[in-house]
Amino acid sequence: GVGYAAYPDNLIEKFVEQSWEKGVDVFRIFDSLNWMENVAPCIEMVRNRTKGLAEAALCYTGDIMDPDRTKYTLDYYVRLAKDLENAGAHILAIKDMSGLLKPYAAKELIGALKDAVNIPIHLHTHDTSSLQPATYLMAIEAGVDVVDCALGALSGLTSQPNFNAVVEMMRFHERENPYDIKSLNQFSDYWETVREYYFPFESGLKASAADVFQHEIPGGQYSNLKPQAIALGLGDKFEEIKDMYASVNQMFGDIVKVTPSSKVVGDMAQFMVANNLTPEDVYAKGQNISFPESVQQFFMGELGQPEGGFPADLQRIILKDKKPSLERAGKSIPPIDFDKELAAFKEQFGEDLGLTDFLSYKFYPKVFEEGLQFWREYGDVSVVPTPIFLYGMKMGEDTTIEIAKGKTLLIRLLSIGPVDEHGKRTVFFKLNGQTRNVEVLDRSIKVEHKENKKIDKGNGKQIGAPLQGMLSKLLVKADEPVKKNQPLFVIEAMKMETVITAPFEGAVKHVELPSGTLVNTNDLVLELN
Repeated sequence: GVGYAAYPDNLIEKFVEQSWEKGVDVFRIFDSLNWMENVAPCIEMVRNRTKGLAEAALCYTGDIMDPDRTKYTLDYYVRLAKDLENAGAHILAIKDMSGLLKPYAAKELIGALKDAVNIPIHLHTHDTSSLQPATYLMAIEAGVDVVDCALGALSGLTSQPNFNAVVEMMRFHERENPYDIKSLNQFSDYWETVREYYFPFESGLKASAADVFQHEIPGGQYSNLKPQAIALGLGDKFEEIKDMYASVNQMFGDIVKVTPSSKVVGDMAQFMVANNLTPEDVYAKGQNISFPESVQQFFMGELGQPEGGFPADLQRIILKDKKPSLERAGKSIPPIDFDKELAAFKEQFGEDLGLTDFLSYKFYPKVFEEGLQFWREYGDVSVVPTPIFLYGMKMGEDTTIEIAKGKTLLIRLLSIGPVDEHGKRTVFFKLNGQTRNVEVLDRSIKVEHKENKKIDKGNGKQIGAPLQGMLSKLLVKADEPVKKNQPLFVIEAMKMETVITAPFEGAVKHVELPSGTLVNTNDLVLELN
């Protein structure tokens, strides 16, 4: 639930309660593998702990019109929809995260679901291929109740279909809604200007891409995958990563790909490209490969059970000596002691924090710690105008920043001094008419970079980094005995953790790098004997 892992049931329950109290009234509930064992308890929590609506989702993948794809058929989705309604869902959602639902498939699917269930149907898709407005038209003709759109300037590609265009498409149709298209266009014009500020953070996709029907990467993941590939040193291999994504999906048994299952497929694809591995290599050499942590957790059953189960041979290779679980993870995770853990949390991070902060920490510990550290150092930077926050001020430029109601700062940038021997510059500015200065580290100045020692690929005793990232944890020390498959160290990069294990029993001869070191592929970390 919520994050990229399994959590105790009472933590999910507390999250639902707090979300309701803070204003959430529709809870979209889904499982990344369409496993009812994970979905049903959450529907029950929403019904019992809130007065909100439980919108339970089936995640769409495959192509119900393709006779060769027999795993996710129309009958499969109808059966799943009935299960969701029987579990207590108020609304049925269809999460088509990769934009795979084609127009005629939508007509068949919505028609069948309208006959099968007696609750409203809400369709969500991503317009990566640009086909989805046609899908919406056919879904509307078949009786869908709600469709998700995005304002024109924020639509298309990995986002949702164009709201403005859908309004025009439905003009004079019997199901037309009386939206003011002029008003929508004005909103779109505003957000088009805002979007320009965030251009560097976009997915890199400049035109619609019909190859999504081959690789099946979800829209939300696509926008993250390329920056992640760049961070791993694989920016020039993005096309290869997309192809490998499709191959990994087939290796995993053609699974539903929605967060977090989609992340597992992406982690494995990037890991294989980074290490020049083919699917055949994984089957032949897998017993001696340390796979990403998310992949191991997936095959352990921590995210749930995929339709048709796990591929048994690959599961044995990934897990090695570990025994997978067939039970819902929330059943076996000890409940949170909120009084005790909240008190410890406040002692560690500050008495000014509350329950919602604690919940954020439990779901995303690293993100929370980094965000809190930034907040403590810089305060509420949301009051800073977007272009200044992202790109800085020009010399002589004035700006106003309202830091509280009735309290406004007038700032003018005067000058920026030269770089000193520590890489810092003195910045002079006026604050409400008074001249001030501050020392700022200039991160654009290149510093001397020491290359780490590389492994000798012919020496199996040397253990290196399998990909670019940070050596976040060293789990052993020199002269320490180790067993085969014992964890040695952890490499972390862009939400992906890879635990490197010992390929044989022995002892640690030498540790080359300390934790916290930025490493490249094949940098020597330690040596065994």
